Amino acid sequence: MLRFGIIGSNFITDQFIAAAREAEGAVISALYSRTAERAAEFAAKHGIPLTFTDIGEMLASGEVDAVYIASPTSFHAEQAIQCMRAGKHVLCEKPAASNARELQRMVETAKEHGVVLMEAMKSSFMPGFQAIRKLLPSLGAIRRYSASYCQYSSRYDAFRAGEVLNAFKPEFSNGALMDLGVYCVYPLILLFGAPERIAASGTMLSSGVDGQGSIIAGYKGMEAVIAYSKISNSSQPAEIQGEEGTMTIDAINLPRKITVRYRDGRAEDIDAPERGLVMSYEVQAFLHLVRSGQSESPLNSHANSLAVMNVLDEARRQQGLVFPADSK
Repeated sequence: MLRFGIIGSNFITDQFIAAAREAEGAVISALYSRTAERAAEFAAKHGIPLTFTDIGEMLASGEVDAVYIASPTSFHAEQAIQCMRAGKHVLCEKPAASNARELQRMVETAKEHGVVLMEAMKSSFMPGFQAIRKLLPSLGAIRRYSASYCQYSSRYDAFRAGEVLNAFKPEFSNGALMDLGVYCVYPLILLFGAPERIAASGTMLSSGVDGQGSIIAGYKGMEAVIAYSKISNSSQPAEIQGEEGTMTIDAINLPRKITVRYRDGRAEDIDAPERGLVMSYEVQAFLHLVRSGQSESPLNSHANSLAVMNVLDEARRQQGLVFPADSK
C-alpha cells in the first residue's frame, strides 16, 4: 500500500480522498493543516488517523510514502521540494507552481532525490481525452484548436460585495488563468506541443488578479484560441478543426462526449464516461509510476508541465499579471 499524506483541506481534497480509496493500493494515512482545529475537523470527516500542523513532523513520522498537495498555488513549490527532499513522491495539484522558475526547481529536486513528481491535471487520464488522442489523426491536417472554460466563481459575489477571498488574491498565485485557463492550455500542449508564439489579453480585477482572459497560440499551419473566465459563464464546447473533419468536445476540462463530423458527410459519436470517480484515473496513473519505478508520467511529464507553465508565464507577462512569488 502507498501511504498518502495530504496537504490541504478543501473540496478538491475531498475528491482526491474518495478517488484514492477507490483505487487499489492507496491509503490516506496523514493530514497536514495549518491549525489543529481544522486538521481535527477534516480528519474526523474522512477518518484520517494522523494529523499534523508541521509538515516536517508529518514527513518524519514514518507513516507517509507520498504526498498529495492541494494547498494554494503559491505554496506548491516550497512544500513539494520539502517533501521530495524527505524522499516522498509528490502528486501536486494544478498548476504545479506559480511560474516556470519554481517548477524547474521542483523537477530538479525530483530527479536529485529519485522520486516521482506529477502534476495533478486529471483530464489527461480520463477516457474522453484518450478518445480524443485516438481520433485526432482521422481529422487530417489540424488547422484550429478552440477551447473555453468560463465559470462564474462562487466567490465572485463576495468580491463584488467588497470581500476578497483567496481565489482572487495574487499572493496565492490565483486568478482565472491559473485556476481555469490552465485546463485549456494543458490539453493543447499534450496534443500539439509548445506553440511558437502567443498573444494574450485579460481583464484585471482591483485585487490584482485576472477575472477573465484570452490566448491565441500560433503553430506552423494551425492556430489555437482559448477563452477563460471566473466572472462569467459559458457552455461553449471545445473544437478541433482538421482538413478532413471537425471534432467537437463537450467540455475540455471534463471530456465525455466527442463528435467527429467528416468532410465527406460521415459522423462519429463517442461516449466516454468514467468507470468510477473522475480522479481515480489520475490516482491509478500515479500509483503505477511509483510501483514500476518510473520517474515521471509520459502524459503529465515534466517537459509538458514546463511547456504549459511557460505559456502561462508569457500570458501573464503580456497581461501585466504579476504574483509576489515572481520576485522570490
